[in-house]
Amino acid sequence: MRIIVTGSLAYDYIMNFPGKFSDHILPDKVHMLTVSFLVDSMKRLRGGTAGNIAYNLGILGAKAVLVSAAGQDFAEYKDVLARSGVDLKGVKEVPHEFTASCFINTDQVNNQIVAFYPGAVVHAREVTLQSVGLTKGDWVIISPTDPESMLRHTAECKQASVSYIFDPGKQTPRLDKQQILGGIDGCAALVGNDYEFGMMARTTGVPEAELIAMAPLTVMTRGHEGSRFYVKGKVAAEIPVAKVEEVVDPTGAGDAYLAGLAFGLAKGLPYEVCGRLAALTATYAIEKRGCQEHSFERPAFARRYHASFGTELPAGAL
Repeated sequence: MRIIVTGSLAYDYIMNFPGKFSDHILPDKVHMLTVSFLVDSMKRLRGGTAGNIAYNLGILGAKAVLVSAAGQDFAEYKDVLARSGVDLKGVKEVPHEFTASCFINTDQVNNQIVAFYPGAVVHAREVTLQSVGLTKGDWVIISPTDPESMLRHTAECKQASVSYIFDPGKQTPRLDKQQILGGIDGCAALVGNDYEFGMMARTTGVPEAELIAMAPLTVMTRGHEGSRFYVKGKVAAEIPVAKVEEVVDPTGAGDAYLAGLAFGLAKGLPYEVCGRLAALTATYAIEKRGCQEHSFERPAFARRYHASFGTELPAGAL
């Protein structure tokens, strides 16, 4: 059983602003918004939704296959993913182009302003899922990237009757009504945070409750309040957050959560276990600056699962 991850590969430029964005935005002047934030630090780190998800799947022990596109500066990133056990045969390397870049500015209360340059990732639409030998036993993650790529991979999953997880994420503002509803129709699971569900409802004109009921399984993440699983619109599980030793950087936590979720669903674990496994995976990302700077040994992960939730991780889950 494989988990095929579609989405972006990028380098993240992580910046920190020593204040609150809200203190510098005038609500009555947003129609002509011009602001500049002087940051304290910047680091270039490996990122992109697909890269982050695949990295976390690799250290969890999943058979992860990455489908994306990268530029001429991908060599170092490629080596890290390969060492983590990620299958890279679905990555198209584009000469004379740079890997996508994501510029992330985080303030003191963990609000973020993000700008994304796609670069080579637009060529991901040229990579088909059939090129990695898509079979009915696979699971596919449709994560945020170039909208045309998302639509193409969704259509391939439907045509092949393959289970897929639809997570429009930060691309939600760029998707139109039919793109959102088309992604939900036929998915095995719909995933997003509470803000993204609000955006999807506004774009589609469909109330949140109805959107949630459209998918057989819907997972809504709610920050420090944990996450909630819905089965055909009805609450099936309330998932608490895992204990965090120190909040260092929230960037990449959502991708780590999705990796843990997909890992659990593909293994057929109970929803309560899937959610807790996802929450704990996200915690490791939160405790490091950057999306792929963390790691763990699986026995230590199991011990921390018990310490966080008071229950044992089922035998064979990892």
